[in-house]
Amino acid sequence: MLSRGEIAIVGAAESTRIGAVPEMSQIMLHADAALNAMAETGLKPADIDGVACVGPMMPQQIAHYLGITPKWVDGTGVGGCSFMLHVRHAAAAIHAGYANTILITHGESGKSRINATPRPPEPESLNGQFEAPFGPFGPPTLFPIPVLRYMKTYGVTHEDLAMVSVVTREWAGKNPRAMFRDPITVDDVLNSRMIAYPFRILQCCLVTDGGGALILTKSDRAKDFPTKPVYILGTGESVETTMVSQMKDFTSSSAFRVAGPTAIEAAGIDRKDVDHLMIYDAFAHLPMYGLEDLGFVRRGEAKDFIREGHTRPGGKLPLNTNGGGLSYTHTGMYGMFALQESVRQMRGTAPAQVPGAKISVCHGVGGMFSASGTVVFSNERP
Repeated sequence: MLSRGEIAIVGAAESTRIGAVPEMSQIMLHADAALNAMAETGLKPADIDGVACVGPMMPQQIAHYLGITPKWVDGTGVGGCSFMLHVRHAAAAIHAGYANTILITHGESGKSRINATPRPPEPESLNGQFEAPFGPFGPPTLFPIPVLRYMKTYGVTHEDLAMVSVVTREWAGKNPRAMFRDPITVDDVLNSRMIAYPFRILQCCLVTDGGGALILTKSDRAKDFPTKPVYILGTGESVETTMVSQMKDFTSSSAFRVAGPTAIEAAGIDRKDVDHLMIYDAFAHLPMYGLEDLGFVRRGEAKDFIREGHTRPGGKLPLNTNGGGLSYTHTGMYGMFALQESVRQMRGTAPAQVPGAKISVCHGVGGMFSASGTVVFSNERP
């Protein structure tokens, strides 16, 4: 059985540029990030024997483009949290001896749409048959389905949802690479353009270009690299339904409630031990669901926890410290960038560094609550 801290992240880098990068295709963004990660570790393509990525790029395309002949590949695709699952699967593969050094890559031309393919629901799919004909299409019109029930059940106000965006922007103001850095107020959010009720544009994620890459290996090898190792303490994954209308409970994600606690239990930690938290924030409600479903607060208390300032700079549980998908970057599948920030925090190199942080939990969502992945990191090996 995989032991806590047995596997480490030794390479972690984003593409040289994020935001609008019209001169680079999606495979070039993958490669740029991968080469940056290899450069900081001193590794060459011949040193990599495992590759993982998510469509539209396939592992064979990435391996060929980079000149890698892998022993192990993973093309798991469950949406924006696919990379959390890649980390979990890669750690298991290294433990099993299927590979020694695994590269996980991401590259997406979400804004410039260079070589990007549209992703409408197929007519024969469940979504195409039972949701799309009734009007909702795409995240801004699908995510409000559970959110309105959540707001009614727990008395969450529009001001409460707006506060998530305000606090996230505070963190973005500390990050020179963040797309949006100017401070905003609750009134600014509520006066911004309506997209799909109850979401206004400042409660919706950015649309950007960018990439990222991670390199994993056994912790026993970490001393061979110039980078500070970040140890994987625990991981979790789960799925629910591809149709948001068919969630078991609109106020909670079944996938969140499995993936998060599974990772935390595997890590052998208590919630109070967590110094830093990343919760995939494609829309402003997701941090609320994450805080509750992962057990950091009781059901219905996330709004109060955020409003009281516990997740903002100086708070007791710093959340989405890079500026998140709401203000830092969001290529379409944001999970890689959340992982990158957890690694930076554990390395002590984050622009908005949390002093003395030793444990980071990184939690992702795929689709409209259809999948979830969670990874617990530490800069101390158990």
